[in-house]
Amino acid sequence: MKTDSLSLLAGIVLLATSFQVWGRDVTVSGVVRDKSSNKIIDRVSLIVNGTDIGTVSNDEGYFSLTFPDSLLAKGIRAEQIGYKTHSLSGRQLTSGPVTFRLQPNPKMLEDVVVYGADPKALVETAIRKIPQNYSVVPNLFSSFYRETIQKGKRYIGVSEGIVDVFKKPYKHRNIMGDRVRLRKGRRQVSQRNSDTIAVKILGGPNIPVLLDFVKNEELLFGLADLDNYNFKMEPMAMLDDRRQFVVSFSPKVKMDYPLHKGKLYIDQETTSFTKAEYSLDVSDKEKATRAILYKKPRGLHFKPQDVDFVVTYKFQDGVSYLNYISARTRFKCDWKRRLFSSGYTAFSEMVMVDREECPATAISAREAFRDKDIFYDMVDDFSDPDFWKDYNIIEPTESLEKAVAKLKN
Repeated sequence: MKTDSLSLLAGIVLLATSFQVWGRDVTVSGVVRDKSSNKIIDRVSLIVNGTDIGTVSNDEGYFSLTFPDSLLAKGIRAEQIGYKTHSLSGRQLTSGPVTFRLQPNPKMLEDVVVYGADPKALVETAIRKIPQNYSVVPNLFSSFYRETIQKGKRYIGVSEGIVDVFKKPYKHRNIMGDRVRLRKGRRQVSQRNSDTIAVKILGGPNIPVLLDFVKNEELLFGLADLDNYNFKMEPMAMLDDRRQFVVSFSPKVKMDYPLHKGKLYIDQETTSFTKAEYSLDVSDKEKATRAILYKKPRGLHFKPQDVDFVVTYKFQDGVSYLNYISARTRFKCDWKRRLFSSGYTAFSEMVMVDREECPATAISAREAFRDKDIFYDMVDDFSDPDFWKDYNIIEPTESLEKAVAKLKN
């Protein structure tokens, strides 16, 4: 599996709630809130209608989306599981501060009974229908990637970049030929010697290859793996005004490697996977460590606490495409003969911001991100405030902005 260093990098963009025009592009920024409670909603997909251009709101509900001004009249829609899809027209996007107010969708418990209450059969059907529900042609995605590392609550490293992601057709559930290529990036990292730990864990820019469970049969479920899990129907949810079955799963056997637990969201009409929220079973620390740790200094004790993943797919014109991926690992490290251990959180996320179908050329093995590559070593330090220009990114939270300012000083 691809890996990455915990010495990470950074860059930051000032947050604004506004409408701006840059040459032939427009940038719409704003916030997403719950219409009933007025609370912010994070990880909402914002998409230019009729296109593949999009982004995701950050932990504070803020977003910024840049696209050609010729597309402004199409408007932007906001999608989130559990809420009705909401669109704003081009005129609304230019009339002042932009706020999407999403209306919660009621749960429809009766529909669970309609399916026949066999969650394992539902998951099996979704797996068998992968070749017809996902792209049968290659795609090249333009993606924004960010990774952070915290020691306790203090950020000690932030890095981000624009990467290309090449995905082969989903006719077969294997990741051979799927590759990631770095286009540009930047970093900021703590200069304290006590903050440096030379370990490598699961993560890095290759998360859209590794964590795409629909494509990567070895990651989560193959048909032969279903007997290793208990499945249970949960209350239904809504995404993009489409009903979603929700199936929870948990291990029912013990293997030589750790299994997962979590929830699957499956589109009722197409029986395609829409979202997965799952965690690695870390009850056996030794097994969990073998699954996520690839390198550490001699004498360092590595203790995983939580390993969580989120993967979402976007439905467009009858086909589902990879949309958003995140991985969060909490762990403790201590040295032999030292009394106290330090707690760390490594987080990486990627959002697909544009897509080219049937690209003229794929990403070659020579230019692809490799196992031995360290994202930190491949990008420059933060310096230019206009670094991203017209690239779509995930807006940084206020705490992340402050963290980068401290790291720069």
